[in-house]
Amino acid sequence: MKTGVPWLRYPVLLLHGLGALPLIGRQGQLEPIARFLCRYGIRAYAPVVAPYAPIAQRAHFWRRHLQALLETTRAPKVHLIAHSMGGLDARYLISCLDGYRHVTALITLSTPHHGSSLAYLLLQRPALTQRLVAQLAHRLSHWVLPEAPAALLEALECLTPAYVTEIFNPQVPNHPDVHYISWAGMAGPSTNVPITPCIAPLARYIYRHEGRNDGYVAVRSARWGRFMGTLPADHLRQIGLHLGPGAPFNAKTFFLYLCQWLHHTLEAAID
Repeated sequence: MKTGVPWLRYPVLLLHGLGALPLIGRQGQLEPIARFLCRYGIRAYAPVVAPYAPIAQRAHFWRRHLQALLETTRAPKVHLIAHSMGGLDARYLISCLDGYRHVTALITLSTPHHGSSLAYLLLQRPALTQRLVAQLAHRLSHWVLPEAPAALLEALECLTPAYVTEIFNPQVPNHPDVHYISWAGMAGPSTNVPITPCIAPLARYIYRHEGRNDGYVAVRSARWGRFMGTLPADHLRQIGLHLGPGAPFNAKTFFLYLCQWLHHTLEAAID
């Protein structure tokens, strides 16, 4: 594949998940991956939106970036590749903010399409604990994007299994003009895949409630649309974050594979 040749017809918008910690040392959670894809002639963009905001708010920010991308590239449509909560943002953007007019496909990676029991870990803590953690999240959010809204507790409410399955999914159905593809990640308990030590306790907690998972999202929750399979990587390594020992996984190569799949499977059908 020759570098610099725009073999992928449409540009790619990469949508990140919840949290500011993965931004340490980066301009964006997925910015290193976007730069890697650009080396292969892919018009990939990885902007940053409010890291601790509810789905609807984040989706409106993504809509602005989508519009800017369309204007910059003059492309009629884009592909979306979303990690974690970014997949829920993308679904809202497509179905509730007319994003379907400009989106060909949405690929989600470890998105909690049926919620994550991990959200209850903080929401069921004492009020003082919730307040202190929310204040820390607000400071981190201000450090990343000074003008961005920060509402950690409201964001976590959007990720509970009860909210996603009973409210979000019925109100945000798939749009028939968009292809929905999903992948899950798996590491830690009941697998032979080593997990990043700092999220191992989270994986054990989710395993007790939902089974196999990647430290943040259960495999069964990540299934949506056309399910492609399970990656031997925890939630952090899926986007190239290596914070200690764990299973080897090349996130950049995987995202390149996703772009190749989009080109050969979806764009070829358009031709």
